[in-house]
Amino acid sequence: MGILEEASERPRDDADVRVGRRVRALRLERKLSLADLAARAGVSIGALSQIERGLSSLRVRVIWPLAAALDIEPSALITDGNDAANDLYCVRANSRRPIPVKSEGIAKALLSPPGATLTGILVTVEAGGGTAEAYAHAGHEFGFVLSGEVQLVVDSTKYVLKAGDSFAFKSTLLHAFRNPGAERCQILWVNTTKPSGIRDGA
Repeated sequence: MGILEEASERPRDDADVRVGRRVRALRLERKLSLADLAARAGVSIGALSQIERGLSSLRVRVIWPLAAALDIEPSALITDGNDAANDLYCVRANSRRPIPVKSEGIAKALLSPPGATLTGILVTVEAGGGTAEAYAHAGHEFGFVLSGEVQLVVDSTKYVLKAGDSFAFKSTLLHAFRNPGAERCQILWVNTTKPSGIRDGA
């Protein structure tokens, strides 16, 4: 019986599964392939794959080089699995990561987990706030106005949207937005482009 056969027959431990998901989430967040991380940590691709799938426990001798390869403290790999800051599928409300913006009065928080195909963003626009200039980038986007009011300009066409309104357009069209109202506006915004690939005029 081979090693992989033994691993597949071994019941997956919940703690191993959580650690494996954390390792995979951190790897995807850093845009590393299995081969890249395995080479950096000095482990085999097969061993790393088994760790990520929860089929193998994270051994002490692997924790340090793996943490170094991910540029994190070793404790970040073995903390309680209930800490979902680096979960592969979910983002807790208190674990949202801010996305840097250029303009005053705009804040963006990343809602989607590492490796997600779609990028979900919570956009908060203070009264009078808005993009510094119109911008465009690759992909498509969709938005739903959660509260307040937003003035959206897409390809020179102006729209005034309020809570409950939604929109969608190709990201290659020049677009800009601002809050013309007296109250804070919040928008659930979804992009098919990763934050690092968006030339964000905000």
